[in-house]
Amino acid sequence: MRATATLSEERLTKGYDHGKNDGNFYKPAFHTDRRMTKTDDLRDYIEKMNNASILVIGDIMLDRYFYGNVSRISPEAPVPVLHVNKEGRMLGGAGNVLRNLDGLNVKTKLIAVIGDDRDGEIVTNMITALSHVTQAENSLITSERSTTVKSRYVAHGQQLLRADEEDKSAISKEIEDKIIALVKDYAKDCQAVILSDYDKGVLTPRVISESIRICNDYGVKTLIDPKGNDYSIYKGSYVVTPNRDELSKATYNAPTREDGDVVNAALSLIKNSGIQNVVATRSEDGMTIVQSSADAANARPVHIPTEALEVFDVSGAGDTVIATIAAGLAAGADLIDAARLANIAGGIVVAKTGTAPVSAEEILERLAPHKEQSESLNTAIDHLPTLEASIAQIYDWDGARQQIEEWQRNGMKVGLTNGCFDLLHPGHVQYLHEARCLCDRLILALNTDVSVKLLKGPTRPIQDEMARANVIGALAAVDMVVFFGAEKEGEDNTASAVLAHLQPDLYVKGGDYKIEDIPEAKVARSYGGDAKVLCLVDGHSTTNNINKIKSF
Repeated sequence: MRATATLSEERLTKGYDHGKNDGNFYKPAFHTDRRMTKTDDLRDYIEKMNNASILVIGDIMLDRYFYGNVSRISPEAPVPVLHVNKEGRMLGGAGNVLRNLDGLNVKTKLIAVIGDDRDGEIVTNMITALSHVTQAENSLITSERSTTVKSRYVAHGQQLLRADEEDKSAISKEIEDKIIALVKDYAKDCQAVILSDYDKGVLTPRVISESIRICNDYGVKTLIDPKGNDYSIYKGSYVVTPNRDELSKATYNAPTREDGDVVNAALSLIKNSGIQNVVATRSEDGMTIVQSSADAANARPVHIPTEALEVFDVSGAGDTVIATIAAGLAAGADLIDAARLANIAGGIVVAKTGTAPVSAEEILERLAPHKEQSESLNTAIDHLPTLEASIAQIYDWDGARQQIEEWQRNGMKVGLTNGCFDLLHPGHVQYLHEARCLCDRLILALNTDVSVKLLKGPTRPIQDEMARANVIGALAAVDMVVFFGAEKEGEDNTASAVLAHLQPDLYVKGGDYKIEDIPEAKVARSYGGDAKVLCLVDGHSTTNNINKIKSF
C-alpha cells in the first residue's frame, strides 16, 4: 500500500517564468510537477481507460527465455553448459506495448507483420489470449519473412547469451499498402495511435509518414517510440518518447545530463524534426516534458521526479511509458497528467524483474491516499517519495502469484513466512531478517483481523490489519505483504491455502517446531518447495508487552 500527501493549492498554482534565451542556450525555470491535489483526477483517468481505444502499429516479436543452472564448462569449448529446467515465452517489442495496454484495460487494435511459421502461431495465440485486444489482422501473416524471435539463456538470474532470429529488411510495397489501408480503417475509431518502432522493417518511412498524416486528418494523436537518429521521419507526430541517450543521438550528440541540457535538446528536436512534443525519459532523474508553443499556450518545460523505489530491471520500461501516456491521453488527460501516470507506471515496472507489464490496479494502489498518515503530515511538503520508499506493496493472491512467478523466472529464490505481527518487537525484526537471508525475496503472509481474533481472543489485534501491514512492510526484509486467514471458527487458520496458491520456493516458520508437525511444510514439499524452522529470539513476546502496558 502506498501513501500519498496533498500539496497546498498555492503550491499547485504557483507561477513559473518560462526561462530566458541567452545566446545559444535555453535557461529554463523548471516547473517541477508535484500536483498531489490531482490524485483524484489521475484515478479518474485510470478508471476511464476501459472506455478508450488505441491502435498499435509496429514490430512484434516473441521473447523466449531458457532458465537453468550452470555447474560445469563444456569439454568442447571454454563455454558454460546450461542445464535447462524451465522455458518461458512472452510477447516482445510492440507486443509488450499490447501487454501494458491490456493491463490498463484499454481496448486495443494491432497492425503488425507475423511470419507464417510455428513461432508466428505462438505469437498469434498469445495476442488472442489478451483480454482487451479486439483485432489482430490475420492478412498480415506472411511467408515473405520469419517471425522475430529473441531467445535468452539465463542461469542464476544472469543472462548468459541472447540469440536473435529476425529479418530486418523492409516490408514489401504490397504489405505497406495493406498496413496503410488498415490504418485508415482503424484509426478513425481510436483516440490515440502508437507507432512502436524496433527497426525490424515494418515501420518504413512511408508507413510512418502515411500513418501520421491519416491520424492528423482524423484528429487522432500519434505517439512514437523512436529508433535511429533521424527523427524527421516522425514529422507531424504528437509526441516522441526518447530516453536520454536516444535524445542525445538524435540531436548530434548534444549533452542531455542536466535539466537544461535536456530541454535544449528537446527544443532542437521539435524545431528541426517537426515533432509537436517530447517526453524524455531520464532513468533515475525522472522525465521531462517539452511542448511546442503551437501545442500549448505559454508552454513551459515540466520535470517529473522519478517514482521508482527500487530498480531491478529496466527491460520494457519504455513500452510501459508510451502505453500509459497513450492510455492517459485516450482517457482525456492532458500530456502532463498522462506523463505523470506513465512516470508512476514506469516506477512500478522497473521494480519488477524481466519484461513485465503494469496493471491499472497497481497504479491505483500507488495513487490511493493513506488517510491516517496523510492527515498527520504537513500538507505544504511532498512526503510521497519518502513514504513510498518505506512501505512494501500489498498484493492480492493472484497479483502476488504473478509477481512471484516473474521473480522465479529470473532465477530468484522466493520465501514466505506468516504471522499476526500485532505489536512489532525486536524478536520479530531479527526473525524476519534471518528469514530474508535465506532467500532473494521474502513474502509476509499476514493474518487478517478476523483471523487474529480467532487465534488470540476478542481483545486482539491491537492494531488493525492495514496498520500492521504498513508497519511490517516498512522493514527492509519484507518485499511483499499478502493477507490470509480463517473467516469463522472451525475453518483452517494456517497459511496452507495461501502457500499452495503462491507456491514460493521456501516456507519459513519461527518457533520450537519439528518440520513434520508443520502443515505448511507438507504443502510446500507437495509442489517441490522446501521448509525451514528458525528459532525465535528469547525475551520478546507481544502478549508480554501488552501485559506490561496494562500493568502501568
